[in-house]
Amino acid sequence: MPEPSRFPSVAFSAAEDATNKAQALGVEAQREIQKASAAARAKTGEIELYSAKYYGACTFGGLIACGLTHTAVTPLDLVKCRRQVDSKMYKGNFEAWGKIGRAEGMRGVFTGWSPTFFGYSAQGAFKYGGYEFFKKFYSDLAGPDIASRYKTSLYLTASASAEFLADIALCPFEAVKLGKQHEGNGALLGLVDAQHSLYKGLYPLWGRQIPYTMMKFASFETLVEMIYSYMPKKKSEYGKGMQTAVSFAGGYGGELAGLVSYESG
Repeated sequence: MPEPSRFPSVAFSAAEDATNKAQALGVEAQREIQKASAAARAKTGEIELYSAKYYGACTFGGLIACGLTHTAVTPLDLVKCRRQVDSKMYKGNFEAWGKIGRAEGMRGVFTGWSPTFFGYSAQGAFKYGGYEFFKKFYSDLAGPDIASRYKTSLYLTASASAEFLADIALCPFEAVKLGKQHEGNGALLGLVDAQHSLYKGLYPLWGRQIPYTMMKFASFETLVEMIYSYMPKKKSEYGKGMQTAVSFAGGYGGELAGLVSYESG
């Protein structure tokens, strides 16, 4: 029978062994969880951040989002453009669509849909894909410490760079669209013949779109960060459903962009 004086050391040794075993089991459990998590990501097709697949998804998402939405509102854009030239041409949207529909049919109501679709699809691809690319590029260039301290400046610079390229892609299509909506095919042919005219409106386009996009992305990023700061868990601990809901909420911050731009894009 062990001496009474040795009881504390024996008990301490047993407790220490138990602790070590528990830690070992904990590490092993973490490894198994990580393996299961990796398998689940592979199975569900989760995209690694800033991978080629990630940039491709952002580019395609921007293409679809901008191309389809702008094409859907072509009738509104048509009336707006014509009333900007002659404010007395129509009293309102419904009167305008009625007159255009009777004279030119439904196709006339959607005048300019084709350059709108292709132009804004290209713009959306460069805008969203480019923003994610430049955000990573400038972050790496600045280093983690500076990038963390000056996040808003990083968002503004990345979005301005992306929109700069996006408008170069959009501008010729916008010129063709305006030619079709204002004067018809004659103006379209004239624009194609004088190719320099396709980029005549690039500077005003930059002046309108770049501030808008800077405000939109900076507002979105800031609001999303603010929302997560009030939530009990980290972003990575929430499922896709909750993350999507937060992104939608942050997206309303883009409405602030209307304060710095006459029209969105």
